[in-house]
Amino acid sequence: MANSMKSAEFLMESRLRDAAHGSAQALFELGVAYSTGSGGIEVDLIEAHKWFNLAALNGSEEAMTCRAEISDEMTAREIAEAQKHARAWLQATVRRAA
Repeated sequence: MANSMKSAEFLMESRLRDAAHGSAQALFELGVAYSTGSGGIEVDLIEAHKWFNLAALNGSEEAMTCRAEISDEMTAREIAEAQKHARAWLQATVRRAA
């Protein structure tokens, strides 16, 4: 169990690192992890929407589809929160790059 948790942590850290460098695939994979609960991550549709939104902004058509699908399961308030988190992540990433 400890090894699987370490593997999940490593996977998430590497995806976050790649996402910070603009990898649409890493952003999409984070969305998948949060929408399905894969990799030891709890299902969190707000986080999933955030990552799918960011991947879509980076050109992922697959992320656009997934974002639309999970939006059907979310309230307007949850979607607004996800969008707020996406904007904050973008601003933080831009500041780190500068």
